[in-house]
Amino acid sequence: MSSFLHAAMAYAIPPSIPSQSVRRPKTMKLSCCRAFAAKNAAKLPIPPINPKDPFLSKLASVAASSPETILNRPVNPDTPPYLDLFDSPKLMATPAQVERSVSYNEHRPKSPPPDLPSLLLHGRIVYIGMPLVPAVTELVVAELMYLQWMDPKQPIYLYINSTGTTRDDGETVGMETEGFAIYDALMQLQNEVHTVAVGAAVGQACLLLSAGTKGHRFMMPHAKAMIQQPRVPSSGLMPASDVLIRAKEAITNRDTLVELLAKHTGNSVETVANVMRRPFYMDANRAKEFGVIDKILWRGQEKVMAEVAAPEEWDKNAGIKVMDGF
Repeated sequence: MSSFLHAAMAYAIPPSIPSQSVRRPKTMKLSCCRAFAAKNAAKLPIPPINPKDPFLSKLASVAASSPETILNRPVNPDTPPYLDLFDSPKLMATPAQVERSVSYNEHRPKSPPPDLPSLLLHGRIVYIGMPLVPAVTELVVAELMYLQWMDPKQPIYLYINSTGTTRDDGETVGMETEGFAIYDALMQLQNEVHTVAVGAAVGQACLLLSAGTKGHRFMMPHAKAMIQQPRVPSSGLMPASDVLIRAKEAITNRDTLVELLAKHTGNSVETVANVMRRPFYMDANRAKEFGVIDKILWRGQEKVMAEVAAPEEWDKNAGIKVMDGF
């Protein structure tokens, strides 16, 4: 700023003539100033001006058009200098603002990047990676409805890594209706639903895994599935009558879960109810045998399994004879 003002002063007063030794009329001073400025404009150094700074740009244009405006300034200690040149004064841009306006915004995307669920949704993937709490249920059901609306013929891929309505330590974090809500949404879809278990599928999450389209229910080699009875939420200081009501509701949810698992796994209700008396863990092979999934996702597995002989072929090659009735 100081160098700029010195340059403006140089337009008006020649450096070789002391300003106090010459007394001339005011109009004569102005004409001399303008003539001298026009004659020596090419010789005077002009400081660099940031084109992004509105204050310096305005000041430079005023100095070039009418230098007397810069020279004959009223002195007012209560007002910052030169702000009266603006019709609507604005503060000078800070160095950080100038830096962002010059370099950073050139490489910054015009719109913010999408979040991870939106990126997965673009690939028709719905990922359940948390226990089934109301916020998760809301998002999953909305995504399923949206994907069906976008294309009712393309399949939807449901990836599951969830402990259901409980945490891994067994503490209840959501009502059983959270899992039933997602299950009902799956049953209403026109699309095929390909379910994939990655990590864990416990309780209600195991039900969602088995509810996929038959032939398209998958499981990673080291994933785990587990079915268990619904848990009664913490009763705290509830009256005994309220605790009994909650217990009856838990039994109702258990019976519903048993019936749905029996329907999708192909087992009888008695078989499912019997194994659910205690937590029933299944690795990928056991889950396939129980009917929770159809295939194990293992790179190259199809080729390896195709080369494995059937159990009867193993017995025949080993010389074992199978007797009727055994």
